[in-house]
Amino acid sequence: KVQLEESGGGLVQPGGSLRLSCAASGIIFRSVTMHWLRQAPGKGLEWLATIWGGSGGPITHYADSVKGRFTISRENTRNTLYLDLNRVKPEDTAMYYCAIDRDGSERGQGTLVTVSP
Repeated sequence: KVQLEESGGGLVQPGGSLRLSCAASGIIFRSVTMHWLRQAPGKGLEWLATIWGGSGGPITHYADSVKGRFTISRENTRNTLYLDLNRVKPEDTAMYYCAIDRDGSERGQGTLVTVSP
């Protein structure tokens, strides 16, 4: 059974940084393409970033809303996915999820990020 557990959320000031982590189990992590999504209060699920699994270099893709500010990465030896949030804005306030599919149908419970002075 796939298990995904996000952590690292919290309160951060505008312009600040935060690192989110996602511990995965029940999958051959190194082979699985992984995603980060978020859901802001009162809004739908928004895809943010993807990092490909398998051999070769880490290929990544980003939504325009976070490109240049957020960085997705993975540490296959630890079965862990990361999302580095930089230069955060109040509109980045949301529940953040890691997922094994881009639409987030198989995702963890989430970690809350609040951007506020």
